[in-house]
Amino acid sequence: MEKGTLSLKTPLSQLNLTNTENVHWNLSPDELTEISLKQNLATLTSTDCLAVDTGEFTGRSPKDRFVVYDDITRDTVWWEGLNHKFDAEKFDGLYKKITEYLSNKEIYVRDAYACSHDDFRLNIRVVNELPWMNLFADNMFLRPNKEELENFVPDWSVISAPNFIADPEVDGTRQHNFAIINFTKKIIIIGGTAYTGEIKKGIFSILNYILPMERDVLSMHCSANIGKDNDTAIFFGLSGTGKTTLSADPDRQLIGDDEHGWSHDSVFNFEGGCYAKCINLSAEDEPQIFGAIKRGALLENIVMDENKLVDYSDVSKTQNTRVSYPIEFIDNIAEGSIGGPPKNIFFLTCDAYGVIPAVSKLTKDQAMYHFISGYTAKVAGTESGITEPVTVFSSCFGEPFLTVHPSKYASMLGEKIEKSNVNVWLVNTGWQGGAYGVGERMKLKYTRAMIKAALKGELDDVEYKQQAIFGLNMPLSCPGVPSELLNPRRAWPTPEEYDEKAFELAAAFVDHFKTYANEALSQIMKSAPKTKIDA
Repeated sequence: MEKGTLSLKTPLSQLNLTNTENVHWNLSPDELTEISLKQNLATLTSTDCLAVDTGEFTGRSPKDRFVVYDDITRDTVWWEGLNHKFDAEKFDGLYKKITEYLSNKEIYVRDAYACSHDDFRLNIRVVNELPWMNLFADNMFLRPNKEELENFVPDWSVISAPNFIADPEVDGTRQHNFAIINFTKKIIIIGGTAYTGEIKKGIFSILNYILPMERDVLSMHCSANIGKDNDTAIFFGLSGTGKTTLSADPDRQLIGDDEHGWSHDSVFNFEGGCYAKCINLSAEDEPQIFGAIKRGALLENIVMDENKLVDYSDVSKTQNTRVSYPIEFIDNIAEGSIGGPPKNIFFLTCDAYGVIPAVSKLTKDQAMYHFISGYTAKVAGTESGITEPVTVFSSCFGEPFLTVHPSKYASMLGEKIEKSNVNVWLVNTGWQGGAYGVGERMKLKYTRAMIKAALKGELDDVEYKQQAIFGLNMPLSCPGVPSELLNPRRAWPTPEEYDEKAFELAAAFVDHFKTYANEALSQIMKSAPKTKIDA
């Protein structure tokens, strides 16, 4: 569709946008790249990739993410979590202001969809104030063909106006930026921030409601790949645990790197692209991601030298440097971004306390417990102000995006694990031989070896030992991994030092889980680690 051409089925007037002359519909990546360069909104790197700065916000702002409180959401949304209530009338007033603002601007419209499984497809219309943000939408969502565009009818719409500033006293926001979901009107409005992740996570948030509540599909914040024997594997993990890195395996086809659904017959990608962290990115460690940074990709908040070479170790702008690119930029992808039900699930944790085993096999109830817990640790240098390890729990490995109670997702996970007889593994990509500052971080080659062994069934018949405090079953041998790394207590200077630190982490698990105790199933509670009081 060319500039100024409107869809006869769903014109922008239905969104209260009156633009008729300054609308760009479904421009190609090259066109959006050239417009961004012409308007001095971006630069090109040495690999011909578009690079932009997102300005004030280089990450999401969870405190400024709202859900409209109305008849649909009142009794179904998890209000005790990170879903902040927003008044329906205030939404209408703010929506009117943002659409009036955009009606006087040149805007970029993208028709796309989420969910690669045809039964669950969600059509999305994205309206952007900035051309490079429309490139992000093209990279990240699934792309309709020409015929589908001609008959496109959106199920949901996203309106993003980063230069629109809200008035908190009048508009009901916390500050000048906002991301607000309205389930009744099926609209997401985003303003005051140019961080592109707000767009993709807004859609993820609504899928986290629609699919479990209405379609009996478990929505998951995870990566997924599939082997030559059509064995699907799922990787859960918070930022810094290696989720994207470990799923981008040249010997396996990538289904997707971040958001998936698990239906009765498949695991399917929600997206059409990848949004990878770039911190310390190298061709040696992450060749698939490194090679995808080319024409059509979008780099955010990186630093370049005078020769346009990117320094991925430079985090002077942010630790959260990112790149988005179409999934086709990865060489080895699964056809249709879909696979069968998983045979293996990996929970990845970066344990800075050095007490979680390198790899352990979980029971169904343990899997549900650790899924609700969603543990990792942030270490010094990962965020401004962090000088000591900080324990982090994020329910279902994606708490900021959950719209219903975590127990709903955990119960669905348990049912599917049991039905499909799935192996579930807890993998520590963090420290061993001591806590952060004393021990050493697990080498990537060993983590890859453990995952490879699990996928090949090489851990099925080995001898296991139960770790006393967390009750985790640890293999005593694993191909390609020194045996002394498999039992963390033996790797510490003394067993007493290990026990002291393990009890400290166990107490944090138990304290965190109190939030969910009323909703959690009784058998899940039995999988809690032992504390000093229990010992």
